[in-house]
Amino acid sequence: MEPHLPSWLINSFIYLSAAVIVVPLSRALGLGSIIGYLAAGIAIGPWGLGLVTNVQDILHFAEFGVVLMLFLVGLELEPKRLWSLRRPIFGWGSAQMAGCAAGIFVLAWACGVSTPIAVVAALGLALSSTAIALQVMGERNLLPTGSGQAGFSILLFQDVAAIPILALLPLLAGSLEPNQAVAPVERIYEAIKIIAVIAGIVVGGRLLLRPLLRWIARSKTPEIFTAASLLLVVGIAALMQIVGLSMALGAFLAGVLLAESEYRRELETNIEPFKGLLLGLFFIAVGMGVDLGVLRDAPLQMAAVVVGFLAVKGVVIFTIARLMKLPFQERPVFTLLLAQGGEFAFVVFQAAAGANVLPAQTASLLVAAVAVSMLVSPLLLVAIDKLLLPRYANCGVPVMEEISEQQEAPILVAGFGRYGQIVSRVLLAQGQSCTVLDHDAEMIEAARNFGYRVFYGDATRLDLLRTAGAAKAKVLVVAVDDVTQSLAIVDLAREHFPQLQIVARARDVTHWNQLRDRDVMLVQRELFESSLLSAKSVLELLGQAPEAAQATVQVFRQHNLELFEKLHPHYKDNAKLISVVKQGRQQLEEQMAKERAEQQTARRA
Repeated sequence: MEPHLPSWLINSFIYLSAAVIVVPLSRALGLGSIIGYLAAGIAIGPWGLGLVTNVQDILHFAEFGVVLMLFLVGLELEPKRLWSLRRPIFGWGSAQMAGCAAGIFVLAWACGVSTPIAVVAALGLALSSTAIALQVMGERNLLPTGSGQAGFSILLFQDVAAIPILALLPLLAGSLEPNQAVAPVERIYEAIKIIAVIAGIVVGGRLLLRPLLRWIARSKTPEIFTAASLLLVVGIAALMQIVGLSMALGAFLAGVLLAESEYRRELETNIEPFKGLLLGLFFIAVGMGVDLGVLRDAPLQMAAVVVGFLAVKGVVIFTIARLMKLPFQERPVFTLLLAQGGEFAFVVFQAAAGANVLPAQTASLLVAAVAVSMLVSPLLLVAIDKLLLPRYANCGVPVMEEISEQQEAPILVAGFGRYGQIVSRVLLAQGQSCTVLDHDAEMIEAARNFGYRVFYGDATRLDLLRTAGAAKAKVLVVAVDDVTQSLAIVDLAREHFPQLQIVARARDVTHWNQLRDRDVMLVQRELFESSLLSAKSVLELLGQAPEAAQATVQVFRQHNLELFEKLHPHYKDNAKLISVVKQGRQQLEEQMAKERAEQQTARRA
């Protein structure tokens, strides 16, 4: 009797084999990993070799990859930073949704499509693929850029907007009888339930998650911490699904709440492999879901739908990019990533078919159109890279090659702006060898014109730090002005290059405290010393002798440094912080008043 293999084992073998064979081949051809996953899905799906048929079940499972991705994105955004993005999220996000939906609706209505179908099609096709967009942005390191932040804000708004879109479908159906209508009391109950779940996530994230993670970490069992990380995301996703909200949105919110946690890097390390595998499975499932039957039966209609909605969204999004004043070189990629259809459109169109808003054939056509757009977008991205962007490579921003030759200087400087330049120039004047990294192409070009050797590279990438010689260097100077990047560089150095002594620039008091939390002792606030010199100049203009003004400034400097050391253990306790600051200010005023009195007494004598 031949042994019978379980279906999950066979399917796992098929998925992994397809990915391992096709994705490296796709990357070798310069097409990128996403095209490889999609092609692998088509190859093993119902319209390829027919090795897998349960596409919808796999797609629902693989959507968890998008959930994990949004959780990791949330971990990179502290609440303050997210709050600073509120205007682009609701401003540009609503502009993109309204503009794209209105344009697609007008086009569909002009082609004779009925109003309910045109509305649903417009709302569904206005959504973009969060999975593909964030994956591409991550591969190209675009998230820290202006276009990356703008694209992320719009995608986040779409996740929020998908909820009212689904709520609108029963109203468009017009099939509910009066006695079947949802009572106002039930609507209020649903709203309260949603608010309670979101509030529970926020409060639990603040009060319960960190102590729980701390308790689990004390067990010193890595696999249990990994299990706890996955349990956290699965539990929050399940809660959001129960109340009818986006699982990805809930995971993102949980990530934001843990962005300031001391276990952020540990959570990222544990979840990243699962996210990568599940995202790959998601793209494979999308490829399997491409209905080539619809494409075969109505190729012209399919082409018209895909080209039509891509063109409308492209015009609207490119216009938004111009209004946002994004760099010209970033606009084509920004436009394409948001113009393609999104995975949430599958849910919208399937729900619309279930509510009798869309005929089954129309729903299949729209689902296939979204899948085709997700398939062709990476191909168009390759075309943009090879045909369009090279023509504008010298339009204001020079093209730079990343650092590739291994460096061995004992000093590594990350950032060659106004701060890093002075540090580097002092060291070079003393004959010290430095390796300088920066990712601003314009600045590097200007520095090279003046004879400085600066390498192009993002110091938040571990591979580039290794190439820059971080494994053998003695000192790392963190001179970047972005707080998030500064802390990420320090975290990488602490984890992978413990021999490095770190000298860091602090943008403000909060940044100073965050660096001290990471045991960085040599921290300089970027405006502190220059502010003291300005204060000395003012005192001299008011009539103080230069020696007296210098002494006053030195007293203040010493007092301020000592006060910061006292404040550091309490900087997260606002009440204690205010108390210590007031006490310190009073002591300083008393000390300076005493010194002024002594000086006056000495002059009289």
